[in-house]
Amino acid sequence: MVGLGAMGALSAWRLAARGARVIGFERFRPGHDRGSSHGDTRIFRTAYFESPEYVPLLQRAHRLWRQLEKESGAELLTMAGGLAIGLPEGHLVTGVLASARQDNLAHRLLGAVEMNRLYPQHRLEVGEVGVYEEDAGFLRPERSISAAAARAELDGARMMTETEVTAVKASGDGVVIETSRDRYVVEHALITAGAWTPRLLPELRLPLTVERQVVAWFAAEDPTAFAPERFPVFIRELADGRFRYGVPTTDSRSIKVGVHHEGGDADPDSMERTVGDEDLRPLREFVSEYLRGVTTNAVDASVCMYTNTPDERFLAASPDHLPGVTVLSACSGHGFKFASVLGELMAELILDGRALPGIIRTA
Repeated sequence: MVGLGAMGALSAWRLAARGARVIGFERFRPGHDRGSSHGDTRIFRTAYFESPEYVPLLQRAHRLWRQLEKESGAELLTMAGGLAIGLPEGHLVTGVLASARQDNLAHRLLGAVEMNRLYPQHRLEVGEVGVYEEDAGFLRPERSISAAAARAELDGARMMTETEVTAVKASGDGVVIETSRDRYVVEHALITAGAWTPRLLPELRLPLTVERQVVAWFAAEDPTAFAPERFPVFIRELADGRFRYGVPTTDSRSIKVGVHHEGGDADPDSMERTVGDEDLRPLREFVSEYLRGVTTNAVDASVCMYTNTPDERFLAASPDHLPGVTVLSACSGHGFKFASVLGELMAELILDGRALPGIIRTA
């Protein structure tokens, strides 16, 4: 395993549970804040506006997250419900409704009057509606990655932290992994290096772009109004097609708000990780215009990265000229919730030769 972020740690957990001999390499330490899998919370949702094809994967992912909770004793997934807010003809609302109806998922279409009664924290514009989804909530990414890595170790995996992989090569003996510590030969290598994948395997010329993303936590006037039982996770499509999202308070003082895409191109090693006023401007504007009871005072902020494919589907490639190598990457900003099931799919692919679902890019 090259990279122990979300995909690497969860794949290590599922492979080790199957009895595979696993060794994982991580440049930093599991749960670090240098990649794409940090920031305290990640939205989990099932009525998937991107495509109903994702729903079976999400349902299996939910069961696996609960299994990891049981095995680790850590609280990882909070089902607080979810809201999709926007115009009825918008991409978000129509997609969520299509997904929910096709798969018979519990949901409610809420007009402005019901939204104001049930969720007065949101300010709706004329014509906007909300769709409440029952099977939604949030995951705790740092805890999840640490829990998966620890479980993998208990099942015999060896985790090489603070160890940078410098090259991956095919040889007659297997796959050679060159690292900052030593050289290793393995039967199969799963590359889960996220934003570092194009740099590690430039010869693949994978169609990946890395995007800088900013999230911030804004102080709530009455934090109890933004507790998970009163304030579901939300995604909002603005009139111009841009997206914003938010997560209830986990610190009893602030809520998390983020911009989905809209970030600039980034290099994972030289990216600006300090959040400036210009970064916060679109988030402050959103909070001021669309939320009630949330101040524009950012009590914290963080930078992460999206690694995107052109169509935003996940990528799992096995290059012909690198036998024994599988690349799992490019979650395009919506992959963390799938990490548990993608880890299981990697175990089935590598150990059983089982084909991947068609929704996952394989080239």
